[in-house]
Amino acid sequence: MRQRVHFPNKLLPYLLLAPQIAITLVFFFWPAYQALEQSLYREDAFGLSSEFVGLENFVLVLEDPNYVNSLEVTAIFSLGVAVLAMAAALLLAVMADRVVRGRGFYRTMLIWPYAVAPAIAGMLWLFLFNPSMGTLAYLLRRAGVPWDPVLAGDQAMALVIFAAAWKQISYNFIFFVAGLQAIPRSLIEAAAIDGAGPARRFWTIVFPLLSPISFYLLVVNTVYAFFDTFGIIHAVTGGGPAKATETLVYKVFNDGYVNLDLGGSSAQSVILMAIVICLTVVQFRYVESKVHYG
Repeated sequence: MRQRVHFPNKLLPYLLLAPQIAITLVFFFWPAYQALEQSLYREDAFGLSSEFVGLENFVLVLEDPNYVNSLEVTAIFSLGVAVLAMAAALLLAVMADRVVRGRGFYRTMLIWPYAVAPAIAGMLWLFLFNPSMGTLAYLLRRAGVPWDPVLAGDQAMALVIFAAAWKQISYNFIFFVAGLQAIPRSLIEAAAIDGAGPARRFWTIVFPLLSPISFYLLVVNTVYAFFDTFGIIHAVTGGGPAKATETLVYKVFNDGYVNLDLGGSSAQSVILMAIVICLTVVQFRYVESKVHYG
């Protein structure tokens, strides 16, 4: 029987929750309300006057071909980042789980990249793949690959996907390692005694038991690709070339901060928030049904 926690003071639970509630109100609900309100107005570039236009900003945004392009770019980018980051993290977690000597050292080294700021991570990959001075870019050209992400949009997209996924691998790695440690060894040993090979043991026992963690990481990585990769894209490509890497969040920055279209950028931020909420609901509705909680 589950025991309930009783506080001696009735105000204590509210006092403990007050800091988190205040942070949520100040840094989430208040900016969201301001964005929703500002999306209904059209302001001049200097912010001296505003005019109520209703849903006109939303109509203009949805009719803009550049916004449709940003939708497609964001879909490709978020899918690539989520799949690559989770697959690489799972592979590294399985390999690190088999290490007997120096296991702590390997895990610490694999966790370190998560401490790198997104903009710094982007600059590291930019230096490695810089067409004129990058070491890996030189090796690609020696192998016959015409590497130039400054001009080739698909190469620029691949570069930011790899940079963003590399930054997120460490976060996924921590959860996958914890999940692997929680799997009873008796199940794997019993399957081995029955004659199941390593690959079959992984896909029939280990991977299904990791499905709750995989589902959680899928949601987290999707949100990460939508919002937290701004610094990487800004440092590596700046949304180029020819808007090939201009995601939705970067277009909000371009239109609002650079072009000073405050009403249009606010409408875009509201649409972006709605897209992420709907995508999360779909993930919980359809993907979670395939999750096995053992």
